[in-house]
Amino acid sequence: MIRLLVGIIVALPFLEIAGFVVIGGRIGLGLTLLWLLAAGMLGMALIRHGGLNALTKLQSALNEKREPGHSLIDGAVMVTAGLLLIVPGFFSDLLALILVLPITRNFLLRHAATHFETRIYRSGGRRQTGGSHTVIEGEFEIIEPEDTPSQPSQDKPVRRLERPDDPS
Repeated sequence: MIRLLVGIIVALPFLEIAGFVVIGGRIGLGLTLLWLLAAGMLGMALIRHGGLNALTKLQSALNEKREPGHSLIDGAVMVTAGLLLIVPGFFSDLLALILVLPITRNFLLRHAATHFETRIYRSGGRRQTGGSHTVIEGEFEIIEPEDTPSQPSQDKPVRRLERPDDPS
């Protein structure tokens, strides 16, 4: 997958130049410039709308304690499509339009989900239970080791965490 992306990035300038020669020669200079201007404006609007929409979905997912992965990937794909529309050329516009399609975004989400592990960390001053995990909130202090392994410093008491159900 990475080799494919690197290949596309390296080949993109050559494909864009070929697109300008072939398509620009057929539709003319005026329509080519109009296409580039419209695609750039659409790309900026897509970045603005897609980014804000992704932030809104991310915030609502976090507020509802749902996994925010879908909204993150969806927003990243929309911003990438907007950037591809801003890049002048016909091939990058075609790639952007493919990325905007919902079926493509869902495919990318399913593909990306297999490569990432999701962990949700919750905060608050209460004991939280859910499923097979129990989270007990508490305070801790990191004690750096001294240069000499003699006795602990007298000015800093050592705190040890003990489990109340520990039989020892």
